[in-house]
Amino acid sequence: MYKTMFGASGFRKGMDLYFQRHDGQAVTCEDFYAAMCDANNAHLPNFLQWYSQAGTPTVKVTSSYDEGSQAFSLKLSQEVPPTPGQPMKEPMFIPVAVGLVDSTGKDMPLTSIYSDGMVQTLSNDGHPIFTTVLQFKKKEEEFIFKNVPERPVPSLLRGYSAPIRLDSDLTESDLYFLLANDSDEFNRWEAGQILARKLMFSLVADFQQQKTLALNTKFVDGLRAILQSTSLDKEFIAKAITLPGQGEIMDMMSIADPDAVHAVRTFIKKELAFQLKDDLLAAVTSNRSSEAYAFDHDSVARRALKNTCLAYLASLNEPDVTELALNEYKSATNMTEQFAALAALSQNPGQVREDALLDFYNKWQQDYLVVSKWFALQATSDIPGNVVNVQKLLAHPAFDMRNPNKVYSLIGGFCGSPVSFHAKDGSGYKFLGEVVLQLDKINPQVASRMVSAFSRWRRYDETRQALAKVCLKVLTLCI
Repeated sequence: MYKTMFGASGFRKGMDLYFQRHDGQAVTCEDFYAAMCDANNAHLPNFLQWYSQAGTPTVKVTSSYDEGSQAFSLKLSQEVPPTPGQPMKEPMFIPVAVGLVDSTGKDMPLTSIYSDGMVQTLSNDGHPIFTTVLQFKKKEEEFIFKNVPERPVPSLLRGYSAPIRLDSDLTESDLYFLLANDSDEFNRWEAGQILARKLMFSLVADFQQQKTLALNTKFVDGLRAILQSTSLDKEFIAKAITLPGQGEIMDMMSIADPDAVHAVRTFIKKELAFQLKDDLLAAVTSNRSSEAYAFDHDSVARRALKNTCLAYLASLNEPDVTELALNEYKSATNMTEQFAALAALSQNPGQVREDALLDFYNKWQQDYLVVSKWFALQATSDIPGNVVNVQKLLAHPAFDMRNPNKVYSLIGGFCGSPVSFHAKDGSGYKFLGEVVLQLDKINPQVASRMVSAFSRWRRYDETRQALAKVCLKVLTLCI
């Protein structure tokens, strides 16, 4: 947030002054704040609330446009929920980076803003300004942009300018528009994530009501446009086409339903792979490289896009795609790509999966860290009945219950698979309970860390709650 408000050079000036004043000293957050403000000749009222006031602010934004005066208004309100010991909250100082996008998808130049009885003229040595930072300091404030020739779509919180929850009046059409056009990559990604979450919640409701699942064609077209783009950064494309995780969706549900969320996410992933198969295949092919491994941005981005597309394709579990993933696994010249191909192959149960996992272990069994990744890959798998596979891995010669990192990889990894750990028959809970009892005799600290997987048992349905309580009672009595 300091860098957002002061810019890169202003932030650097603040850091230089901070070290000049305090090198070798024990310092406080207030000292850092003072150095930043003094170096930039600035005053940030309410900003220290970020250090002393608990809770994440929710900022609501409503917009309106007056064609006659060519004025676009953003009304902002903020609320910080009560927390233990702090029932009443003061307004926070929230930097909100904003841009306005016209009907052609281009950023509008910003000339002036009216707020709190004052007009601020925006200028940058004669160059147009396309993004400005609103200093939102009160419970409610209105910011009016002047000289706006048409109703824009606002691009809010650009660059994730503040760690808040944003609740805006952007419509679904607005979000698809931003997904296709926003120059700010964070907001373009966020528009896709919001649309994906809305789609997933809608399909979860359909699944729970036993309705036929169908994918919104606009969502498919939106991801296709991103996948086909030649101007976007490849690492951004990889992130933009990745769906929200199961845990993220369940966290937003009043009663978490692991089975429904898993079924819906699997459906969307396979349907996207089916409808975008040609584009995904083209991305895999065009991003292969026989050159020596390089750790630079272009190489990292290329691998990220290729591996993400390969994972989508492998979800189809079709012979030609399986052959493709096997070829990528065998021809890989570096760990990143070989492990990604292995992860793609391991999505589907069967002999191909087992052979690839065994081959990988035989190659890398002398490397402790790689074997830990190998355990974690299998533990986090969502294949049906994975608890049995994980139980077998407890007896693997490379696993040692006395080694905390191996425990975190295998047992912790298993707890990270919602559909396996929260299996409706309670097998995941029972398995963890048995392991914790063993661990407690070896390393109580590690055992306590593993049992924390039960900490959110009240968020699930009554059946799962009852099964979790049985395991917790057994642990209470035995430890």
